[in-house]
Amino acid sequence: MTLTTTTHLNFRGDARAALDLYAAAVGGRVTVTTYAELGMPADAPGADGVVFGLVEADNGFRVMAYDVPGAPGPAQTGSTRRENGVTLTDQPFFVSVRGASLDEVQAVWDGLADGATVVEPLAASAWSAGFGMLTDRFGVTWVLDVATPA
Repeated sequence: MTLTTTTHLNFRGDARAALDLYAAAVGGRVTVTTYAELGMPADAPGADGVVFGLVEADNGFRVMAYDVPGAPGPAQTGSTRRENGVTLTDQPFFVSVRGASLDEVQAVWDGLADGATVVEPLAASAWSAGFGMLTDRFGVTWVLDVATPA
């Protein structure tokens, strides 16, 4: 049996913009299906919202996104920060991206960093040639690192 886990992020009207950012950061392709495409009247509020969104890249990256019906506003709430070498957060999850080289991870970091809040700058650490955390402009916290040799 083979299992694949894909992070599915929930937004309130920003799913398409987030998918575009993530696709640009990883060199992926965006697939979007809207509520209208699945039968909601095209003139109904939210009909252009994303009911199924996917970014998929040849390097194995996958993330899904959805616009939760209802009033616009941030779907991702909470904060993440570093204090005294410890990560403090009230967010229920982070999205982790691991690459084989610092150049690969740096490229993704650079793509996600536009409008982001840096929690921990991407830099060499005791356990990795590169480790960093940021919260993107949509409120999603990402942990990026370089895999260590086995």
